[in-house]
This record gives sequence, C-alpha cells and structure tokens, in this order.
Amino acid sequence: MKNIEGKVVVIMGASSGIGEATTKKLSQEGAKLVIAARREERLKALVESLPNAEISYAVADVSNKEEVQAVVGLAVEKYGRVDVLYNNAGVMPTAPLSETRFDEWRQMLDINIMGVLNGIAAVLPVMKQQQSGHIIATDSVAGHVVYPGSAVYCGTKFAVRAIMEGLRQEERESNIRSTIISPGAVDTELYTTINDPENSEWVKNNQRTEGFGLKSSDIADAVAYAISTPDTVAVSEILIRPTKQVV
Repeated sequence: MKNIEGKVVVIMGASSGIGEATTKKLSQEGAKLVIAARREERLKALVESLPNAEISYAVADVSNKEEVQAVVGLAVEKYGRVDVLYNNAGVMPTAPLSETRFDEWRQMLDINIMGVLNGIAAVLPVMKQQQSGHIIATDSVAGHVVYPGSAVYCGTKFAVRAIMEGLRQEERESNIRSTIISPGAVDTELYTTINDPENSEWVKNNQRTEGFGLKSSDIADAVAYAISTPDTVAVSEILIRPTKQVV
C-alpha cells in the first residue's frame, strides 16, 4: 500500500490478535515498527517471526503512563519521530450491572479509556512538534450500540469514540489525524478477559463459528487502509462487522 513504507508506527497491545496481525501486515508494507504489550515472550516470538522487518519491542502496560511514555520515547530515540500510534490494547469482562463487579469496572476504565489517553498524552507533543501524525484506536461496535450485559464495556468504548473525535477537532490544524477502528465479533483472545465462564465460552464460540467471526487480519487490513490514505484525508471511523452479525 502507498504511504506506509518507511513510516514509524508504534503499536500498543501488539502481542496477540489484532495487534499481532497489524504488526505483521505493516511490516510487510515496509513500516518501521515499535511494538509493546505486557507479555514479553509473545513480543519476542513475534519479532523473531519477522526476520526481515525493522521492528523493536518493549514491555508495557497501557494503564501505566510512564511505561507508555517509555515506548514512545524508544521510537523517538531510534527514529527521531512517530508517524502513527495505534492504541489497540483492551479488555472486555462483561457482566450485568447488578453483579456490581467494581474491580472489573475499574480495570476496563484503566485499560480501555486511560490506556488510550496515556498513548495520546505520550505521543501528542511529538506529533505537534512534527506538525503531522496519525493516532488510531481500536474501538468496537460496542462504541456505537449498547446491549445487555455490557453497559460498562460499551461505556468505555463510547468514551473512546468521543475522545478520538475531540482529538480530531483539537489537533486538525496540526495535521494530526485520528481514526477509530470499530470491529464486531473477531476471533481473538478477548474472550479470555471475561471472568464469567458461561459468558466467556459463549463469546469464544460466537467468535469462532465458521463463516461468522472476522479474522484479526481483516482488522489489520482496515488499519493499513486508514494509514495508507493521503495526509490530507482523515478517515475518522471504520465500522467493520461480520456480514451475519445482528448488532
């Protein structure tokens, strides 16, 4: 794809699923990558699987602003700039509000919202100085519609959608673009963040039903498309569902 080769791209939440697939896709397109996640062994294995890629990794928890800052700092130290930040990390411990799962609510707020804000805060000074940049976040269909059992998760994703639109409005004169990628059901490990066994199994089976769930590579293609557009084009939202998905 045009406009990707040579770009410096930071990917948070890169160790599996969409982040891993996007790392592979952008490496094929010639991007210079700095990837991060909490699981070092997965990051190391991913880097080793891409021997021809220009890629570095760092261990980071997106809810820790200092660790996120260090990842962006690594990219700046290595390349002198950051062209794209992809905030991809997220969790989905769904349950009815009546179960009052305070710890899970806090976890979703810390990772799904603060994780995105930590990424924005780390990279924005760099991009404003460059007078260019592109910030992308994985949102969800749940950031556009609400459904039972997922009120807090949907709330975090609605928040990301609002934050990213505010970012677009505030930083458009600095030539900083923002994009949310909002997938429906994707065959990833996200179901493992659901603590209720029955609900987790249902989501897992739903994602993996033959001919239903999207593949992580489908989302990676959408990310690559958004990055590949000319700098004068801002793709604000990509809503991508399995053809057979109802919601």
